[in-house]
Amino acid sequence: MVDSFLLVLATLFPVVNPPGAALVFLSMTKYASSNERRSLARRVALNAFFVMIGSLLIGAFILRMYGISVPILRVAGGLIVASAGWRLLNASAHKETDKLDTGERQSNYASQTFYPLTLPLTTGPGTIAVMISLGLSRSPSSELLQDLRYVAANLLAAVVIAGTIYFCFAYSDRVEKVLGHGGTDILVRLSAFILFCIGIQIIWSGASDLIGTVISPASLQK
Repeated sequence: MVDSFLLVLATLFPVVNPPGAALVFLSMTKYASSNERRSLARRVALNAFFVMIGSLLIGAFILRMYGISVPILRVAGGLIVASAGWRLLNASAHKETDKLDTGERQSNYASQTFYPLTLPLTTGPGTIAVMISLGLSRSPSSELLQDLRYVAANLLAAVVIAGTIYFCFAYSDRVEKVLGHGGTDILVRLSAFILFCIGIQIIWSGASDLIGTVISPASLQK
C-alpha cells in the first residue's frame, strides 16, 4: 500500500505541478479577493480530486465504450492545453474584465471553476492519461483486501495532491506581494509559455504513439 501510494504521488505531482499552475490560476483570478480566491481554490481542488479518482476507476471503461485510445486523448487534450497557454500568453494587460462590476466578476469566476480552472489548467489530459494508465496497469487479484489497499493508496495520493492544489492556489496572491505587479506579470507570462510547451509536448507524445502504430519497424527497414 505504501509503495502504491508513493508511486502514484511521485507520478502525479510533476504532471499536475500545483506550484506552476498556481501562477496561471493567479493571472486568471487577479480581480478576485483573497476570500474569493480561497473559495475558488477549494472548489478547484475538490473538482481535481474527483477528476483523478474518476479517471482511475472508470476512465478506461469510458475510453473503451467510446472507442477512444489514450494517444487520441493526449492529442486532443494537448490541443486544449496549448490553446489555453497561447491565449494567456497573448492576453493584454488591460482586458474587458476591467469594465465589469464586482457581481459580474464573481459570477464569471464561479462559472470557470471546472473549465478552464480545473480542466485543463489543473488536471489536464496528462493527469487523466496517467490515472487511466495506472488503472490499466493494475493486475487483477483474487484477494479483495489487496484491491482495497490499492484503491485506498490511490485515494490517499489524490487527497494529498488535492490538498497541495488548494494550498498553492489559495495563497498564490502571496507571490504578487513579494514580486510586485511587474515581476508577477513576467512570471505569469513565463508560466503561460511553459503551459503552451507542455501542450505541444502532450500533442507530440500522443502523435508519436499514433505514428508508431502506422509505421512499424519492419516497414522502416524496407
